[in-house]
Amino acid sequence: MGCPAWSAPQNLPNKRHMTQSTAQFVNIGERTNITGSAAFKKLIVEGDYAKAVEVARQQVENGAQVIDVNMDEGLLDSKLAMRTFLRLIAAEPDIARVPVMIDSSKWDVIEEGLKNVQGKAIVNSISMKEGEEPFLEQARAALSYGAAVVVMAFDETGQAETAQRKFEICQRAYNLLTQKIGFPPEDIIFDPNIFAVATGIEEHNNYAVEFIEGVRRIKAELPWCRTSGGLSNVSFSFRGNEPVRRAMHSVFLYHAIPAGLDMAIVNAGQLDIYDDIEPELRELVEDVILNRREDATERLLDIAERYRGQKGAEKKKDLSWREKPVNDRLAHALVHGVTEFIVEDTEEARQQAERPLHVIEGPLMAGMNIVGDLFGSGKMFLPQVVKSARVMKAAVAHLLPFMEKEKEETGMVGKSNGKVLMATVKGDVHDIGKNIVGVVLQCNGYEVVDLGVMVPSETILETAANENCDIIGLSGLITPSLDEMINVAAEMQRKGMTQPLLIGGATTSPAHTAVKIEPAFNQGPVVHVLDASRAVGVVTSLISNDTRPAYWEETKAKYQKLRDSRSGGPAKTRVPLADARKLAAKDDWAAYQPPRPTFLGLKNIEFDLADLARYIDWTPYFASWDLAGRYPQILEDDVVGEAARTLWQDTQVMLQQLIGEQWLKPKGVVGFWPANSDVDDIAVWTDETASEERASFFTLRQQMEKSNDKPHFALSDFLKPKGAGVDYLGGFCVTAGEGEAERSKAFIAAGDDYSSIMVKALADRFAEAAAERLHEMVRRELWAYAPNEALDNEALISEKYQGIRPAPGYPCQPDHTEKETLFRLLEAEDRCGVALTTSYAMTPAASVSGLYFSHPDAVYFAVGRIAKDQVEDYAKRKGWDINTAEKWLRPILSE
Repeated sequence: MGCPAWSAPQNLPNKRHMTQSTAQFVNIGERTNITGSAAFKKLIVEGDYAKAVEVARQQVENGAQVIDVNMDEGLLDSKLAMRTFLRLIAAEPDIARVPVMIDSSKWDVIEEGLKNVQGKAIVNSISMKEGEEPFLEQARAALSYGAAVVVMAFDETGQAETAQRKFEICQRAYNLLTQKIGFPPEDIIFDPNIFAVATGIEEHNNYAVEFIEGVRRIKAELPWCRTSGGLSNVSFSFRGNEPVRRAMHSVFLYHAIPAGLDMAIVNAGQLDIYDDIEPELRELVEDVILNRREDATERLLDIAERYRGQKGAEKKKDLSWREKPVNDRLAHALVHGVTEFIVEDTEEARQQAERPLHVIEGPLMAGMNIVGDLFGSGKMFLPQVVKSARVMKAAVAHLLPFMEKEKEETGMVGKSNGKVLMATVKGDVHDIGKNIVGVVLQCNGYEVVDLGVMVPSETILETAANENCDIIGLSGLITPSLDEMINVAAEMQRKGMTQPLLIGGATTSPAHTAVKIEPAFNQGPVVHVLDASRAVGVVTSLISNDTRPAYWEETKAKYQKLRDSRSGGPAKTRVPLADARKLAAKDDWAAYQPPRPTFLGLKNIEFDLADLARYIDWTPYFASWDLAGRYPQILEDDVVGEAARTLWQDTQVMLQQLIGEQWLKPKGVVGFWPANSDVDDIAVWTDETASEERASFFTLRQQMEKSNDKPHFALSDFLKPKGAGVDYLGGFCVTAGEGEAERSKAFIAAGDDYSSIMVKALADRFAEAAAERLHEMVRRELWAYAPNEALDNEALISEKYQGIRPAPGYPCQPDHTEKETLFRLLEAEDRCGVALTTSYAMTPAASVSGLYFSHPDAVYFAVGRIAKDQVEDYAKRKGWDINTAEKWLRPILSE
């Protein structure tokens, strides 16, 4: 990062010295690691420990001098698996002769390993990412078992990337370990972080050099310590190309070992001899590892495919389509998402065309029409369409300079099927769905003006007028966005605009569009668009002068029916608020002893991406790509299975890179406070004397008439009432951090919408995973009311645990403004960088917040529609006027 290209030091050892250094180098076998070996993972998950032991034996036979054992898997009892496997290999003399590295992201699993390992073990790993005290506490525990420790170059501000930072963190850790707790320096193994090179990102080019120089200084200035690293990381960019990866590993070790690298986690038996590497490949790899040329990555990529395949043989590809005419080749590339030849084929087509624009209007649009037909007929799915868009953008990018030159010479302007303005409305920061719709429209020849997120109505309408947009599309996720959409519609009416207005987003619906938005704007069509697959058909119908009148009349009639159906007949009965309170959930509060959290106040939390990945619920991820089905069954679905599998494979590649390069910095804050219910409110106290109120949360109560004996719930029901003894309330806010926005913008700038959408969707999943992981920590450790809970990821997703974590703005409490009190108590913006917009959306968008209730009878519920008496009561409690209350509660007002 910012360092000059590396030049070999004058004292680089000759081959004899290199051989001596290599003889002392320790290979750590990686194949007994569930996270690194799919085959080993399958054996352990299926309980086939006999074959799993054979994997360990093969590692030792292939030259592993230490074996790395990791059992981190969401579907496993990791402690039991670690205990079982270690006891089995201890009974095998040819395996037990080598030390074991106990590897886990969970300290209780490491401790279980330490209790069951034979001989001296190595703990992998500890770090200062949570501060000095937790670091020293784990080091003391390792010391008590006589184990060595791997110390990551990772502190409170993140992983070290430069040689200077690597050394500074390791020096600080070394001094703490040796001076504070007397840890033997010879049992300290520093891992200064091997990161991927040749990623295509310029800042990464010097990562290998930074590691080598960091190791050199660590060994020179921190006596007796050892160094290690995860070797496979360096070649991550060439995953799937084993000959190139092996060459990169061997070249990296050739230079890192003389600098002081003592050991590395490798696939024992999969290292090439340095002198045996084909000379051209070795030189190009060395250019990359040592960052000797600016074009090193491109030069290695140029020859990499030659080595792809078993034993370095060139992979056979079906290139028969390359024999077809250029128009057919362009269509094939678009349909199959192949970018490899797109520039040369586009240029060939340009040479044959009268104008560069004709290439777009002709073969490229013909190819995209095929994509559109396949998509519309259900034979192609959204992830594949977005890949096609990436190919189209690459072709257009090649043609653009020629078109600009032609425009200058002739004054001609390019054509499109129409221009669509898209924006996420003011106060809302969510845009994945909007971006997907934009990509699909562009694939079908429409020009898209994307204004981004949090766009005021005046900006939307001024831009639509200035850009001569044919259609305006509004997007929003949170319920306050619905009101903002009404405001935009009303402004369009006032200004006399006639463009069709499209409405989309998770909280929008045909009913709300019909009842609330269309009546505010009657000078043009107002259409709710369910998802991206419908967008093209709607826009096409509205753009055309031939089809627009009939489509508008059909839509108006449909919305009128929706309005009639909602106004017809008697309104559903709502129980008066006073009666609903009498029907509230009852509890024997005198007999109930609420669990006390292990601390009161606030605690900052940092998360490990690899650990969080185990908590991801993948079903919503596929849904964000318009692929319907439950994971993992969706991968075998008769209709969308193929598309889901391809998306899954691409996602796993990005996931590994995201984790390995730490694209996201997930963090959060959790708090606990003394609290009691006060009818439908929650009083938060300054301390456990419950004498001074610090804040109030206001809850809403169900008023729908029930035919069963279930209570009329409000969230306050799950806390002891005032005067019955103090109870406790928790709160949290977690975020995937700002890294998603940076990565997404970089992908967009490179014309890669597919990767941009993917990183946004993954950031959302990591935020939700952080919420799941933190709630587990709360139940088991921080509040500790369920310390023995042992649930797999499926059970967590199904919410089979005690307690709930409801969020303001969701069914249990539909009022988004309650986030303001929560964020103030949590100091959320200062502690984890999450802020609220004017509509109480969280920014960064990949963030989650909510309250914690521990009561064993606490359940999730939907408040449903409420009557006027509760609106008036709620307004009075919150100090609002009726108009303000109706504004924020509009989605649940009883008609």
